[in-house]
Amino acid sequence: MNRKRFLDRRINMSEVTITAAEINKLRQMTGAGMMDCRKALTENNGDIEAAIDWLRKKGQKVAALRGDRDAKEGVVLAKTTADNKTGITLCLSCETDFVSKNDDFVAFAQSIMDAAIANNVHSADELYAQEINGAKIADLVNDKLASIGEKIGVSKFERIDAEFVSSYIHGANRMGVLVGLNEVQPEVGKDIAMQIAAMNPVAIDSSSVSAEVIEREKGVILELIKNDPKMAGKPDEMISKIAEGKLNAFYKESTLVAQAFVKDGGMSVGDYLKSKGSDLKVVSFKRVALG
Repeated sequence: MNRKRFLDRRINMSEVTITAAEINKLRQMTGAGMMDCRKALTENNGDIEAAIDWLRKKGQKVAALRGDRDAKEGVVLAKTTADNKTGITLCLSCETDFVSKNDDFVAFAQSIMDAAIANNVHSADELYAQEINGAKIADLVNDKLASIGEKIGVSKFERIDAEFVSSYIHGANRMGVLVGLNEVQPEVGKDIAMQIAAMNPVAIDSSSVSAEVIEREKGVILELIKNDPKMAGKPDEMISKIAEGKLNAFYKESTLVAQAFVKDGGMSVGDYLKSKGSDLKVVSFKRVALG
């Protein structure tokens, strides 16, 4: 076998490892075209996160770096304690929408949520050990799995404790949001929860963006600048300033308080918070969504 045929065979073998499901998943996550997604996955050995960065470095505007904790199908719920000091959002996942839309399955998910709130649960593992009508939730989940023939489980679990916690469920149990405030302001909590559902920020503000996300974003920005013919030969100082400007634009688009307020585009979320209280702050938020 000559070298060209051997290399062609290696490429084809690499492409075979990329499944249609993986391509579709990347398309749903990024909005990129099918062939671009295939190439991105092939170039990165099927690594979804690396493929996202590859697409972005090629100049494609894709959805990336968000904090969604996704599951393919299931029921997402969000609920607070009666005193609004604690909130929990969880996903009871399954394999098909036929099951997720079944009233019995939704009721089962709700019973698990009620147990989480009633027993002050802090994690999914702790939740499985709780009981509903004398039976452990872990056993009930296994019984449900056996009866419906699909793999199910509490795939996502998030909790917030704050002076005031607001919960919000969006899109027929497809997304749950929790918002923790430092003051008791129910209307503000609802507005901010809806903002988070719509705009999906990565953090509260620029100071709370993780170092990993910042380094990843810087890498994409510098790669784009390097590949821009207009930037050839430009001094490092100019490139650095441009990169800083693009990173600031990322913060404005992707951090909660800097985003334009969805109910009034003339102000930022930070401005809205100040209008409701000089010391009012979002101290934490969680967003769980089905993919």
